[in-house]
Amino acid sequence: MTRELILRRRRIGGAELDLIRGLIVAEGPQGRSHLSNRLCQIWDWRQANGRFRQIACRDLLRQLEARGLIQLPPPLAAARRPGYRNRVRTLAGLDSSPVRGSLASLRDQLNLVRVQGAESLQLFNGLIGTYHYLGYQQPTGAQLKYLVYAQPRPIACLSWGPAAFKLAARDRFIGWSVSQRQARLPWVVNQDRFLILPWVQVPRLASWLLSQCLRRVPTDWQEVYRQEVVLAETFIEAERFAGSSYAAANWLCVGRTQGRGRNDRLHRVRGPRKTIWLYPLREDFRQVLCAPGL
Repeated sequence: MTRELILRRRRIGGAELDLIRGLIVAEGPQGRSHLSNRLCQIWDWRQANGRFRQIACRDLLRQLEARGLIQLPPPLAAARRPGYRNRVRTLAGLDSSPVRGSLASLRDQLNLVRVQGAESLQLFNGLIGTYHYLGYQQPTGAQLKYLVYAQPRPIACLSWGPAAFKLAARDRFIGWSVSQRQARLPWVVNQDRFLILPWVQVPRLASWLLSQCLRRVPTDWQEVYRQEVVLAETFIEAERFAGSSYAAANWLCVGRTQGRGRNDRLHRVRGPRKTIWLYPLREDFRQVLCAPGL
């Protein structure tokens, strides 16, 4: 290798490659997950909340193998095929009678709750898997999930995760350099799912829920992951949705994707083009994301 690489915001040079290759020789038979865990321990590579960056490390190893720089041991278990969707339990006994009326008449009954615990997580996953057009997929990285209740009935779901690694329209809007993006990407959060159940017909509910959730996310993200976030992003399938609710909630449409997956760095996946929407969580988000000396 003639130059250093930066993968998952880590510099990988000759010394790092020698370490990884030696680790593969010594402990490779114990599996790829073991290798990523051991590498996190050796590097003391942690998330802001103190947990090891095991998923990021596994992705880093796969990228090195794709470049022909290392040879990973065979997987101990079959990998999930591209596009795999987790099976979710069918929800029984869900009240699907219509919810109608004005937002003003319903507002006092609404409660936005962060998903915690197996029971609420099962409900969230079941609703997304059953009623969201993208279905449920196992998330990677940091996640916050919310359920919205009208009295005892769930009526909506929202979830948030890591930002897309590279996004031309977003990056131009922010104005950060490559090195700043690599260092400051954790300050951006992605809304990856938003669902209002199909029997809920309340005008302006979507934009109101977006606004309410945006008020919660920075505090909750800081509490769970010890990481500040200053900008939110999301993607809307252009041929399916106009994004009116996001516009009404003061999100900004800054462009369109090229039709690849949000982290498709090798240009292997083609998909529908999506509009890119951003919401500043702080007025000084550019100063934070473009801070010098990174």
